[in-house]
Amino acid sequence: MSKSIDFEAAGLLEGLEGEEREGRLTLLKRLTDDGCSLEELRTAVADGRLALLPLERMLSGRPRYTPLEVADRSGVPIDELERQWRSIGVAVPARDEVVLSAEDLDAADRIRSILDAGVDPGQLAELSRTIAVAMSQFAAASRQVVGQTFVGDGGTEREVSDRVQEGVGGLIPTVGPTLDYVYRLHLREQLRHAAFDDAADGTVGAPPDAGKLAIAFADLVGFTKLGEQLPPEELGQVTGRLEELAREVSHGPVRLVKLIGDAAMFASPDTDALLESMQVLLERMAEGDEEDELPLIRAGLAYGPVFTRGGDYYGRAVNLASRITETARPGSVLVTTDVKDHADQEAFSFSRARRKHLKGISGSVELFRCRRTGEAESAERE
Repeated sequence: MSKSIDFEAAGLLEGLEGEEREGRLTLLKRLTDDGCSLEELRTAVADGRLALLPLERMLSGRPRYTPLEVADRSGVPIDELERQWRSIGVAVPARDEVVLSAEDLDAADRIRSILDAGVDPGQLAELSRTIAVAMSQFAAASRQVVGQTFVGDGGTEREVSDRVQEGVGGLIPTVGPTLDYVYRLHLREQLRHAAFDDAADGTVGAPPDAGKLAIAFADLVGFTKLGEQLPPEELGQVTGRLEELAREVSHGPVRLVKLIGDAAMFASPDTDALLESMQVLLERMAEGDEEDELPLIRAGLAYGPVFTRGGDYYGRAVNLASRITETARPGSVLVTTDVKDHADQEAFSFSRARRKHLKGISGSVELFRCRRTGEAESAERE
């Protein structure tokens, strides 16, 4: 217990006086009474994270089981359990080390249920890797919010620790239901896309609200790499700029359908208006590139039957526009033959790009690069 440790002699109070000293001493006693070892305390002090250590311990749960015990209790073979742990990006502990909590056992039980449902272990591992990437990004953003909201108001380490625990303690119960809600929404959208793709291909009957629209996607080039270089708040400013410009160019017949991370989706019954909006969007983003070091944008457009549900659009044209955007060069607009044929040939100039095989799209697709006519003529003279 805390009485058995001389925190002064252990060097854990060095350089502290007054309220700061008393605050740390209270926190050290609290952590020691909670079972924290002297080595854990020393490491936390050296790393400057003593105030966050109670939260770390709360998130980790109390160690109760070895990996072998969790494997035995859950019925998941230890090799498979370790495989799944590696997939989510966590360290695999020694098999006889008591480091796992009741929460870890619950997670292993869920793995058992998923495998019993018939999911292939390899597919589950792949899914786990995808979840790990998303959760790592979410955790990084959450850490930033916690730091700005609860840590930055000053006070002793004990006061900071109390604020963080109280604040995060209130947030944690909401995270699971929120993630479940968002997952269900996105899964529903994926299923709708699949169903409407079948309708567009003639596999099933088309819904009665089918109509033809021009669809565009615009995304930030190199956003994934940028996410590895910038802190969450700066990355948020970049996507915020995209949202601001996307709303700016959405007027008249052009509608901003939704923003999806580093991309924006647009729809319009007027092909020319949508082409002009994409040209303006590229220009406006490029204007800020030199001053703000913003990434370039690229855009892809398709035209065809789409189906509406809940304010969103589905169908082959939607998927086609999304896939085309992925192949467009930075700062360019790439379009299908249908878009070209519906565009004002005097206002826009089109140069043939090679036919491409796009993921999830049957056959090869003929594509064209689009510019305003005057800009295309200037480029040719240069």
